[in-house]
Amino acid sequence: MKTAFTILFLFLATISVAQSQNSHHSKKIQVTKVTDFKISVVVNSLNEIKRTFTMNDIKDILNDLPENENVSFEMICNGKEMSDNKKSSVSYKVMGNVDDRRGFLKTIEKVRQGAINYYKSK
Repeated sequence: MKTAFTILFLFLATISVAQSQNSHHSKKIQVTKVTDFKISVVVNSLNEIKRTFTMNDIKDILNDLPENENVSFEMICNGKEMSDNKKSSVSYKVMGNVDDRRGFLKTIEKVRQGAINYYKSK
């Protein structure tokens, strides 16, 4: 019986010491706020455009953002080296707001199609 009380006492002492240590070290909760979310995509070929992102990827990102959030989307298309040893490139940039998802997504689709046309014309 004496060993049962000893084991019970040690068990209770361990639990009470462990709990008292946790109460002294409380952690502060930090809130992260997203402002002016920007997406930038750099591609070097038509295949990279098709592999890099789909419109569903962009929709998923926009659905995760809070309301009334400013967003921008930029696509940079790198081309081949020109005769003056500089690389050709074209960039498209769209700025909008999450509250107008439909319009923003339509514009991004136009940018994506413009980038595809850029590589098809080369």
